[in-house]
Amino acid sequence: MKFTLEATSSAYSARAGRIETTHGSIGTPVFMPVGTHATVKALSNRELEEAQAQIILGNTYHLYLRPGMDVIRAAGGLHAFMNWNKPILTDSGGFQVFSLSHLRKIEGDSTSFRSHIDGSLHQFSPQISMEIQRTLGSDIVMVFDECTPYPCDYEYAKRSLELTHRWEKLSKAYLRSREPLWGHPQALFGIVQGSVYEDLRMQSADMLTREDFDGYAIGGLAVGEPKEVMYDLTQKVCDALPEDKPRYLMGVGKPEDIIHSIARGVDMMDCVLPTRNARNGSVYTWDGKINIKNSQYKNDFSPLDPECGCYACRNHSRAYLHHLYRQNEILGLRLNSIHNIHFFLELTRKTREAILEDRFPEFYRDFFKRYPVEDDHSEANAVHRENRRKKFVIP
Repeated sequence: MKFTLEATSSAYSARAGRIETTHGSIGTPVFMPVGTHATVKALSNRELEEAQAQIILGNTYHLYLRPGMDVIRAAGGLHAFMNWNKPILTDSGGFQVFSLSHLRKIEGDSTSFRSHIDGSLHQFSPQISMEIQRTLGSDIVMVFDECTPYPCDYEYAKRSLELTHRWEKLSKAYLRSREPLWGHPQALFGIVQGSVYEDLRMQSADMLTREDFDGYAIGGLAVGEPKEVMYDLTQKVCDALPEDKPRYLMGVGKPEDIIHSIARGVDMMDCVLPTRNARNGSVYTWDGKINIKNSQYKNDFSPLDPECGCYACRNHSRAYLHHLYRQNEILGLRLNSIHNIHFFLELTRKTREAILEDRFPEFYRDFFKRYPVEDDHSEANAVHRENRRKKFVIP
């Protein structure tokens, strides 16, 4: 994998670059659709290509359980199994194991857990995670880590970070000692952890930089912490990471979070939000999110977004999509998903263009003039805002 930094913003920390892999080139910043089970839900590969998806994600934990590595190995790897000839990034399974906290137990350098499907007992370790991802044959592999919950006390976060750092070194040693299975190299990304504690995040960024990974992810954010905390730590971590390697903010997110993150130096993002919300009737436009199941769209014969060129907007009205959703028609879920994926990919494409043309500040300002941000009125966020006000720091 090769990363080239092509442009930086004259204001903010936004940057545009290019990642070269065996399966294709990726212009950054980029949003990566999530294909948990070797499919981006409700969409065909052709529809992803029409939306100009450059890279998608696969999920190590879920693919390990179903269809299983015997099937993937017999198919010739994940690219061949799903007939996707562009880059794939796979996560390590760490987040899924974290989400099964009531079903897992960490012992030394391995984690035993029970399947959410049938309760069967399984074990993951850095070596097992790397071997699964080696079998999958992804272009970008993620180290095995522990994702801390929010809230999380400092001592737990510190112990977790020490564990994660050991696992990351073991992940690197194992993957580098093996030849790729399917004839193409696999890049390995380290993951910066440390919960919401700045000193732990800086320790993590420093350690990973010295280990010289192919790229760096920021994990353990977007798990319930106040938005201001996520934005602050994203900026600080990006500032501490090398300029000549890609930066990936995991699990983000909403359109406003994508723009804020890019402004702070992030190159890559992913989230299940576009397709998950599409199936719930929520669709995204340049003027904000709308809920197509609401009765106000029953007689609205305009497209979802007049500025969108996706198949759904070119061919169907809000009234028709409202009707499909109310009738529980599968086509409605598919059209909503086509639109949302197109919107998220178009959002990062236009952001990239603005950075390359040195007009990101104007793009940033104009986006937030139009797009209504969903306020977080949580008590945690209110307390954090008050603490920042006392320190005379503007969010």
